[in-house]
Amino acid sequence: MTDTPAANPTPDPPSAATPAPEPQVGHSSAWIRETTAESFEQDVINRSHDVPVVLDFWSPSCAPCQELTPILVKLVNEADGRWELVRINIDDCQDLATAFQVQSIPLLVAFVGGQPVDSVPGLLPEEGLREWMSRFIPSEASTLMAAGDALEAQDPESAAAKYREALALAPDEAALKIRLARVCLALGNNEDTSALIDELESRGFLEPEAQQLKDQLGLTESATETGGVAEAREALTASPGEIDLQLKLAEALAVERQFEEAVEICLQMVERDRDGAGQQARDTLVTFFAMPGADPEFVSASRRRLATLLY
Repeated sequence: MTDTPAANPTPDPPSAATPAPEPQVGHSSAWIRETTAESFEQDVINRSHDVPVVLDFWSPSCAPCQELTPILVKLVNEADGRWELVRINIDDCQDLATAFQVQSIPLLVAFVGGQPVDSVPGLLPEEGLREWMSRFIPSEASTLMAAGDALEAQDPESAAAKYREALALAPDEAALKIRLARVCLALGNNEDTSALIDELESRGFLEPEAQQLKDQLGLTESATETGGVAEAREALTASPGEIDLQLKLAEALAVERQFEEAVEICLQMVERDRDGAGQQARDTLVTFFAMPGADPEFVSASRRRLATLLY
């Protein structure tokens, strides 16, 4: 590590007998750039609102900097856009070195959301750098999960593909399994949904959302066994007083995204018999309200109606 005073952070020049070569940075990379005081705001502050940015304070005369450079280049290219490297040659940018109170180089400073969040002085080995960066740089699995989240509403099949990629990298991540189970259920892939829920349940518990998905899967399978809306309606017409048949019809309607009629059947059951059949209807409504495709405003209004009937 090369020490430099805060007021003048430029290290002593190398002797003429042993000139230090300038580090080979690999500027062809889209994730590496040099910056100056004039471009600092755009290169670092503004850019760090989109992805984490790591500042590398260095000098051509700093031997540890030359050792650090290829490691940083390797890591930033490996990350493929999950973070970016901005290099500051303190010989040319003494104003920035002074502003950051640079006492020694190399010095790395991480920016996230327009603010410095962490720093590390000196030459760290590759594993040490990976550990440091893991504090503020999202993993590849996290990035894929975020991409799936963005796709899920409009393109569930593509979202499922992203979640599967992420699970290949983080096979024990429960949040990913829940997301993939949710999308599989929405796509009608009950077999994969069931397998994912079984994996989650093998830990001895289920998160609330995973439990909801399990309940929705049970409802879907029950509706399939009933034969769909037409057969459920026909059975209820033949025996209109049968509570189980009323619930079967409501379940079949909900599975086919006919939520208004499904909810109305259950609310009427609660109104007629709050403590008997109404209790079954209440439990079924809770499952309906959490189903994908249920309109939030309709769910809110239905919850208010249910509360009025109960209290």
